[in-house]
Order: sequence, then structure tokens, then C-alpha cells
Amino acid sequence: MEKLNKLKKQYEVLRKKYKLPEFSKLNEDFEIEKLQDHESDFLLREVRRAIVEKMSAVLKFLEIMINPNENSPAFVYAMIKEIKPETKKMIEAMYKELSTIEISSIMLDLDYIEKEEAKFVKDHAKKWEKTRKDLKVLIKNLDSMWKSEKPHKSYFG
Repeated sequence: MEKLNKLKKQYEVLRKKYKLPEFSKLNEDFEIEKLQDHESDFLLREVRRAIVEKMSAVLKFLEIMINPNENSPAFVYAMIKEIKPETKKMIEAMYKELSTIEISSIMLDLDYIEKEEAKFVKDHAKKWEKTRKDLKVLIKNLDSMWKSEKPHKSYFG
């Protein structure tokens, strides 16, 4: 608990300096409390990386939906055959947005500039709200589609 309080205090200084989101909100969305076990002089870099880690997981899921390969789960192939054009457009738009975020994060890894790290955290925490809403719609669409899908042939059928 001591490490977590120390992390919160360090973040609070930066939050006030750069008008960042509350620790609790970032923690809820990106689990930044795990940074308590990772001491760093570059806290905002670590917060940015936690944000990107979550977005990267979503990006990988979207990539499998766009471009499945031999390692993709079998259900993906069944799903993508049934995806409606508007759902496909949503997947592609989210993929493009998250790819852009990942590229901008890589750029920030090249040189540490605290102000730029703060801007990234602030901007992309806000963008996550829209992404989360879009992702919920997408997952509901995919879930509904999967549940209503006619039985398909497999190796067993």
C-alpha cells in the first residue's frame, strides 16, 4: 500500500502540472497501479505505455478480424464470413485510429519530453472513451452475430 500511495503522490504532482486525468480514472481504464512495482524517473512515460498496452490488445484483436492467419482462432473465420459492411467499416476505422496511436507512442519512445508524454496521456485517455464506446458496440454486434449464426460445418460435421 505504501508503494501505491507513493505512486499516487508522484502522479498527483504531474496531474496538477499538466491538468491530467485523475489517477483513479486512469487506473480504472488502464490499470496504472501496476506501475507501483516499477520505479522510474519517467512516470508519464510509464503511464503512456500502460495506455498503449491496453490499446495494443484491442488493436491485435481488430487485426485478427481484418487479416486472420493460420494461428487465428477458428471462430474468427466463421465470424468474418458473416460480418456486415458497416461492422467492417467500424473495425477498419478503429484499427486505423489505434494504429495511429501506437505509431505516435513509438515516436515518443525515441526522446523523453515530459510535456509531450503528458499531452499523449491527456489526449489518449479522452480518445479511449470514444474507443471504448465503439468497441462495446462492435463486441455486441459480433456477439449477437455469433449467437445467431447458423451451424457451420467443421471437421466434426
